[in-house]
Amino acid sequence: MKAIMLHEYGGPEVLKLEEAPDPVVGAGQVLVAVAAASINPLDVSRRSGIAKGFFPVQFPGILGADLSGTVLAVGPGVDNFSVGDRVFGMGHQSYAELCAVPAANLAKVPAGLKLTEAAALPLVTLTGNQLVSLGTRIEAGQTVLVAGAMGSVGRSAVFTARARGAKVIAGVLKRHLAEAGVLHADQVVATDDDDAMANLPAVDAVADAVGGKTGAMLISKVKPGGVFATVLSPPPNAGDFPNVEVVRLRVHPDATSLLEMAEAVVKGELTIPISRMLPLSDAAEGHAAVEKRAGGKVVLVVDKSLE
Repeated sequence: MKAIMLHEYGGPEVLKLEEAPDPVVGAGQVLVAVAAASINPLDVSRRSGIAKGFFPVQFPGILGADLSGTVLAVGPGVDNFSVGDRVFGMGHQSYAELCAVPAANLAKVPAGLKLTEAAALPLVTLTGNQLVSLGTRIEAGQTVLVAGAMGSVGRSAVFTARARGAKVIAGVLKRHLAEAGVLHADQVVATDDDDAMANLPAVDAVADAVGGKTGAMLISKVKPGGVFATVLSPPPNAGDFPNVEVVRLRVHPDATSLLEMAEAVVKGELTIPISRMLPLSDAAEGHAAVEKRAGGKVVLVVDKSLE
């Protein structure tokens, strides 16, 4: 098969389209003919070596955590998928024509969703979903502020919190205020507006997809007994707020929740913007776009018939 191979850490230029051994489907796995894979910031961090302390690449390696495609074969013990099924989910080494994926990680692509669109969803929608459901554990009637609400993870978090009956405050940058209506949040606040933040009442929880100075500022807005959940490092000043529970989320595959999020996309209740679709061979260009904050998901199209 052809795959994007990585032989060393470095810039986007280290990503090369090469021949690689076909994966062998094992027990509990599904062999997928990959239609598309999306690029996530985690892929960029792994390629550059920033993430090597906790998620190193075994060289020569293949990146990629999101995929969509068609089932080619099923391994022993798999009875919920058949050859020809259209599937999507979180895998490993998805920048390739073929990928062996645990069946538990996959869901069938719902009607009305293109394979190229489905590939953009797994990691970001599950991260946003779990940031709220497992991180903040927000309940109906409570108030949660989602930081980074215009990003893909943030949009997914806003949707999940609204579905749980919470009051949702979307935290965005001032330059995004005009377009934040697409989130259908109860309130929108500019997290880079000092006056707006000073006047913001305390909330039951913060779902943080931004980190840095924003996270350090927002933890002060959580009520005593509340929760600050983040997908990044805990705020450096967390010790100053001993009555706030800090939760660092590590996303995990969840086919049931993934399908629910995808169905919300089909219904128009959730939008995950795609800024570029590129052929697999242009993975380096895609990584460069993600590093420059492309403004939406970048999808690598493996099956050229879908372009």
